[in-house]
Amino acid sequence: MNEKTTIPFAPKQKTNMKKPDERLTKKREKRTSESARLRYWVQWVVFTVTIGIGIQFFIYVHQAFLDGPIRVMRPPAVEGFLPIGALMGWKLFLLTGIWDAVHPAAMVILGYAGFASLMLRKSFCGWFCPVGTVSERLWKLGRRFLGDNFIVPFWLDIPLRSLKYLLLGFFAWVILKMPTEAIHAFLQSPYYRISDVKMLFFFTRMSMTTAVVLTILVLLSLPIRNFWCRYLCPYGALMGLLALVGPTRIVRNSQICIDCERCAKACPYHLPVDKKECVLSPECNGCMDCTLACPVNKTLEMKTKGMGKRVWSLAKLGTLLVIVFVGLVYTARITGHWKSSVTDQEFRMRLKEVDSPHYVHPGIKRK
Repeated sequence: MNEKTTIPFAPKQKTNMKKPDERLTKKREKRTSESARLRYWVQWVVFTVTIGIGIQFFIYVHQAFLDGPIRVMRPPAVEGFLPIGALMGWKLFLLTGIWDAVHPAAMVILGYAGFASLMLRKSFCGWFCPVGTVSERLWKLGRRFLGDNFIVPFWLDIPLRSLKYLLLGFFAWVILKMPTEAIHAFLQSPYYRISDVKMLFFFTRMSMTTAVVLTILVLLSLPIRNFWCRYLCPYGALMGLLALVGPTRIVRNSQICIDCERCAKACPYHLPVDKKECVLSPECNGCMDCTLACPVNKTLEMKTKGMGKRVWSLAKLGTLLVIVFVGLVYTARITGHWKSSVTDQEFRMRLKEVDSPHYVHPGIKRK
């Protein structure tokens, strides 16, 4: 008669390694696919509107160059591409209560981006930023044609990521050390009053150096996920630092996690989501791709401290971001904090002199 052989110290099999119900997984994948389209559409609507604003501003500048009537209104939202001026404006406002009347929309857009990032991770970058939208499409295009994206080695990834924080630190140091009188003088300078045109010329009068640099950035964005956002964008660095101290986090329930690693593979920033109880990284942009990739319900969720057991879905997050943005812009418009004080007549006069030394950046010494 054979006796049963017992192994007193046999390791217990991990109970959470069981596979999830396939039927439930398929239903979840279907809901995930439907939810993912929301962020896709928000991104592309914002991107399309941004292109439309750029075209409208181009037409406005063209008509202002001519002697005929200006039939197109200058779009205030074009000031979203003036973040450095907006930072100066916010410092001036916080210290003196003076709101920048030259490019007020720049302050509104930066304020929205900062508030959204502080409260809901770096969601402005993941949902609204048109550059982020292009960057995301480039690496997905690269994955389609190259088979997979290249993962930068850890020893190189860390110093490269520090570049955007160094750039942010430089701009912050320059602005913080400026006295309020100097900031006020800059925001009233001839250069700043027409700085939106200078930004337009960056694209319409592109130098060979600029074209080469942009081409290199595009090429690097194909094999490497979010190359610009991950390594070089100081705007994103600021949003990430705000998100770092915010109340919203991606939270993982390790008790029911099956260690499938799908969340980490789905993360566009290669964050080790499958190893963390709580994702604290300033790189997390609130895209929620990791939560959508997780096959087990209630294992990976986005939560905000103070909201109890309530969790964020893509629908809730996207709807709130859009409502807050529209409401903020509407409020700014009716309170006079949106439209520039620079009239069409002044704009036309300054535009005809835009290439004169009078309109060189104040920080650049004139010869």
